Amino acid sequence: MLVVMQEGAEESQIQKVIDRLVAMGFIVHRSSGVMHTVLGGVGPVGDVDPAEFEVMEGVKECHRIVSPYKLASRSFKPGGTVVKIRDVEIGGERVVMMAGPCSVESRDQIEQIAAAVARDGARVIRGGAFKPRSSPYSFQGLGEEGLRMLREAADRNGLLVVSEVMDQTQIPVLAEYADILQVGARNMQNFNLLRELGQVRKPILLKRGISATVEELLLSAEYILSGGNYEVILCERGIRTFENSTRNTMDISAIPVVKSLSHLPIVADPSHGTGRRDKVLPMARAAVAAGADGLLVEVHQDPDHALSDGAQSLRLQQFTELMEQLRIIAKAVGRSV
Repeated sequence: MLVVMQEGAEESQIQKVIDRLVAMGFIVHRSSGVMHTVLGGVGPVGDVDPAEFEVMEGVKECHRIVSPYKLASRSFKPGGTVVKIRDVEIGGERVVMMAGPCSVESRDQIEQIAAAVARDGARVIRGGAFKPRSSPYSFQGLGEEGLRMLREAADRNGLLVVSEVMDQTQIPVLAEYADILQVGARNMQNFNLLRELGQVRKPILLKRGISATVEELLLSAEYILSGGNYEVILCERGIRTFENSTRNTMDISAIPVVKSLSHLPIVADPSHGTGRRDKVLPMARAAVAAGADGLLVEVHQDPDHALSDGAQSLRLQQFTELMEQLRIIAKAVGRSV
């Protein structure tokens, strides 16, 4: 149930509507826009008649939400969500670049990369400290020590930090060091983890699963939103198809589709989306043109000797070239980088 209050509705009127929804068995989520307050009631709609709310003082209109995701739906927040972290806004006019290595390997490595990507215009450094790898014999990350290195390098270069959380036990340590907690593709439907992240008051970057539909992605976001954490950033990172010329198939069309269905910002990861360094630049350009609110790109100072995902990591000079190209494309679609 979606209740839109009139412009200038009094707080007492809003509270009466909330009380009525709660009494009828709904869990109420409030969204305050520039003009109107919107109340999203999640619960047993049953035979509830929207007219019961439309006659209440201060109410402009009331609708049933028919989509399976209520809080992630654009109807809950038509103006869109902007996730603000210090001076960085994800979902606003500026396309936010998040760049860094797949894994934190050493202090010298992360310091060198952080300085380079910050100089070229990145606002967030990415880097894994806990790495979910297909093989148990592959490099699994440096753990908390890697997070500490990442945080120190970010602070020295004025960057925010995004890093992946793999299970509930890692949330406290990730929350201590990272500004954004990333849920990887393998965990998109780890509903116990998503429920816990709904209790966290830090932005969550939720990656699309390798075989997930857009609806399934939004339903996973709903788990986090329903817990009270409304700062969710979606990420298109490619899906598994019959095509084998790239690691995944980068679904650029998902970006405008999500924009029409949801108020949540969406970024694109062309590194995982293609798995090939030579395809990252064209897919990054296409993602910005399609409306992505940011990019998540892997960058390494020596990708040929990277401990993970070297084949899809840009060299430092390639990242510089990418940022120069994106400034032109972003301007053409009314944005900046």
